[in-house]
Amino acid sequence: MDIFGSSEAAKILVIDDRPLSRVMAVDLLSANGYDVIEHDGISDIFTTIITASPDLILMDLKMPNYNGFDICQELKQNPDTRSIPIILMSVADDNKSRIKSQEVMADAFMSKPLESMILLPEVELLIQRKRLSEWLEQMQKVLFLISQALEKRYLPEGKSGIRFDKLAQGFGEYLNLSPVEISALILASHLHDIGTVAIPDAVMMKQGKLNEEERELIKNHVLIGEEICKPMQNRRGIAQIIRHHHERWDGSGYPDGLIGESIPKLAQIFQILDIYEALTSHRPYKQPYSNQEALNIITEEAEKGWRNVKLVQQFVAFMENKQLT
Repeated sequence: MDIFGSSEAAKILVIDDRPLSRVMAVDLLSANGYDVIEHDGISDIFTTIITASPDLILMDLKMPNYNGFDICQELKQNPDTRSIPIILMSVADDNKSRIKSQEVMADAFMSKPLESMILLPEVELLIQRKRLSEWLEQMQKVLFLISQALEKRYLPEGKSGIRFDKLAQGFGEYLNLSPVEISALILASHLHDIGTVAIPDAVMMKQGKLNEEERELIKNHVLIGEEICKPMQNRRGIAQIIRHHHERWDGSGYPDGLIGESIPKLAQIFQILDIYEALTSHRPYKQPYSNQEALNIITEEAEKGWRNVKLVQQFVAFMENKQLT
């Protein structure tokens, strides 16, 4: 069993048209507990990869019908196969081949004959990295399910995730954000309140006014949410948004009382989108505000010093332009 709880042997696909070097690689890996599949480098490689779904590919560069660089590049550009680690190997141990292997996004390059002291640690590292990525992906799906359950519990009518996603996409493009930044905004909309899972229902569902202790308890949800989402290393921007989406431009927000541009940019953008979505949505305790009423409220908050005035003006301009088109 590995560190991620998997009791199955990792599956490695060895692709090499030279029988002797292929058998040597297969024997070396099999002797160390791996489930090894052989491919002669002549028949259809891509069908074998899709069918076998290996945890790692060890592939020769030069084969009769294929070029290892081309195959690697194609696999890394395919969303269905790009997460599979690929080690390219060649008899020619030259700098040009190593540079080319990096260009096609190979995970490692090794010269033949393979040496166990070099190959085995690299194989173990790449497989564990792949399983870590898969584990984080599964954890992300679990977090989404928890978040959805919380929304249904505390907001029975839910919120329009599709509408928020489109709004974040549009405003993000309006601000010339990168695809990664826009993705962080969209994912944060589903996870920003996940920290409320640790807040007692007696507080979260209280009908009357909260006392000071209860208010402080609810404020902790941003810190709890940040800790929950920290392991999502490939989504680091989300944890920052979760922690800081209740900060205010004048420093009167929480949890850190950040002022002005010290508030992460994505958190500033997210809070405007989140406030607009909340104001224009129906809730058990209120009717939705019109688009213009919501924009007026957000503008008033900027004038009070709570929001970035320039960013709010950009959002208002974006929404007005959106309504015109």
